[in-house]
Amino acid sequence: MELGLKQKVALVTGSSRGIGRAIASELAAEGARVMLAGRDEAALAEAAAAIEKAGGEAGLHAGDLREPAEAGRLLAALEARFGALDILVNNAGATKRGDFFALSEADWQDGFALKFFAHVRLARAAWPLLQASKGAVLAIVGVGGRTPSADFTIGSSVNAACLAFTKALADIGKSCGVQVNAINPGAVETARFRRNLEALMAKSGLDEAAARERHRAEHGSTRIGQPADIAGLASFILSPRGRWLHGAIVDMDGGQTRTL
Repeated sequence: MELGLKQKVALVTGSSRGIGRAIASELAAEGARVMLAGRDEAALAEAAAAIEKAGGEAGLHAGDLREPAEAGRLLAALEARFGALDILVNNAGATKRGDFFALSEADWQDGFALKFFAHVRLARAAWPLLQASKGAVLAIVGVGGRTPSADFTIGSSVNAACLAFTKALADIGKSCGVQVNAINPGAVETARFRRNLEALMAKSGLDEAAARERHRAEHGSTRIGQPADIAGLASFILSPRGRWLHGAIVDMDGGQTRTL
């Protein structure tokens, strides 16, 4: 399907692997020029090479978005490479699970630093370019922001803050011509999901097939998602076909989220 993304410039954070890499690859396949960002330079280089081998165009910038000054450095690198910005995908960030009473102050600080504050700083730094291009911001957040759980106190809190920020930023975007939305993925087949699955297998003694089925059943979803599922939805939202979607929080989780 032709989505009208040719020659658009997209910045995708956390794009060395998983959902971020899938979104960057999908946008590049639609003709967008993509800047990959993350902490692992070797993994970013591998992702960029794969995009270019497939006929796309990709730049990369390695840095730690937990550092307050990194957003400015990333935007400077983007402008030097592409000179403009049409799409910002805030995907970077992971939070630590565990017993609330065993989680440290540093765990909480780290969760907010990489996910929430990176979203805030990048939106602020990128806004002039996005306003000039009448561009779009898409946050990749997570269903835990809607449905908190005992073992996900940090993640649920960070995700809820990201969703509130998305709604507030969308209100600003209405007067500036900048589209703002969020996607809440459920369980998606990433390296982090794989680690969680292996922990379940070790704890329960289940084989992989049985562990996957237990996970699916406990979360009440139709299946475990794939990064390509999220990438396909992201590309549609960011295309002219999805432009009327604004201030939306879309749960893509196989029916896991049951709240309104």
